[in-house]
Amino acid sequence: MHIPVMLDEVLEILNPTPGGIYVDATVGLGGHAMAILRRISPEGKLIGIDRDEKALKLASEVLKGENVKLLKANFRQIKELLESLGVMEIDGVLFDLGVSSLQIEDEERGFSFLKDGPLDMRMGDDTELRAVDLVNELSLEELVRIFKLYGEEKNAYIIAKAIVNRRKKQRIERTLDLVRILREVLPKPLQRRMGKHPARRVFQALRIAVNDELESLKDGLRGAFALLKIGGVICVISYHSLEDRIVKSYFRELSEKGLAELCVKGALRPKEEEIASNPRSRSAKLRAVRRLI
Repeated sequence: MHIPVMLDEVLEILNPTPGGIYVDATVGLGGHAMAILRRISPEGKLIGIDRDEKALKLASEVLKGENVKLLKANFRQIKELLESLGVMEIDGVLFDLGVSSLQIEDEERGFSFLKDGPLDMRMGDDTELRAVDLVNELSLEELVRIFKLYGEEKNAYIIAKAIVNRRKKQRIERTLDLVRILREVLPKPLQRRMGKHPARRVFQALRIAVNDELESLKDGLRGAFALLKIGGVICVISYHSLEDRIVKSYFRELSEKGLAELCVKGALRPKEEEIASNPRSRSAKLRAVRRLI
């Protein structure tokens, strides 16, 4: 069952009101969007955006009505998308970042380091670049850069070198092939000290690179704020430090320029009860701003 992360906090901060126009920029399976829709109907309008066609199809089964519009697109184009619909102002927007459970659990998508599948990692079919292309075609230096920059992986050179050596013998096509390379090259004591799965940071780095996630986030935040009414709110849930830094920096910039105010001091974290019932929420951080002028 899909459980939207930090739903109570999102609703409290976003405060959807009847008749308002709200955007779920990462609509996924529609958990947050459904709760927002209940608050704003029947006069309000909900616009949901997602790159994932399968997620949108499932969302369309629960998000119904003339006041719902679902768009298959990258949220980095949010301003252009909404303006094409004649929407020039919005009351609020939610970004729930990261990979959905639907994507992780589908081994054919290649997001999981626990399941065997093709090294794909595309969030949608709007790009041809796949993780398998990066793993097999990038230079040693480029692989090191990606693993360090997007994965904050301390063992980037050792891992990248092992990948380059392996692909000289055989093309690396599968998720578990990549995991085996990491397992073989990293000493067992080091793997134990890493705590979490040794492939976690490498898979994160490849996924971010394939989908250009960080630049998309920057574009999406800027586009959303350009459409935001005075008093409107941008709410963002992030799941790793790279995303959170971008959100934190942009919101601080808006605040320092007097364009917006922070809705919460710092970042909100999930309550212990939510973490217990939905472990995926453990790493979530919620930040939000309200437009002033």
